[in-house]
Amino acid sequence: MATVTLGGDTVHTSGTLPSIGTSAPDFKLTATDLSIKSFNDYAGHNLVLNVFPSVDTGTCAQSIREFNKAASNLDNTKVLCISRDLPFAMARFCGAEGLDNVISLSDFRDGNFGKSYGLDFTDGAFEALLSRCVIIINAEGKVVYTEQVPEIADEPNYKAALDALN
Repeated sequence: MATVTLGGDTVHTSGTLPSIGTSAPDFKLTATDLSIKSFNDYAGHNLVLNVFPSVDTGTCAQSIREFNKAASNLDNTKVLCISRDLPFAMARFCGAEGLDNVISLSDFRDGNFGKSYGLDFTDGAFEALLSRCVIIINAEGKVVYTEQVPEIADEPNYKAALDALN
């Protein structure tokens, strides 16, 4: 279990992020067209997993914008923006903002992504939502970078995450 803060209050997650050098856990997430996407759908690509509690918060929305901007310059890389928001909310936000370099995926059906990656909140105001994290997975399926943002209201370290792709 990891601890982070939300507005200065300590909250806990269900586990810890995958270790650097390990194989990334499989996942099944719902795309904005309601299709199911798994880790295998992105095989052979570097992956940036931009994980956050909800697209309807300022920091979460900004992380999508920042990674969308960076994604257009990344070779063989897919940016997956993951939350427990309904796919419709993700599609509405990205459509309204013109964000088409990222892929929106939802863990709303069963929460298994949050559990298998150890990053769903187990208490606090955001209980059952996903902790703000960035996970970089290389084209071979190995975890090469993780960051669990210590204060949920803060943005991730975009530069460090993107540098891990090199």
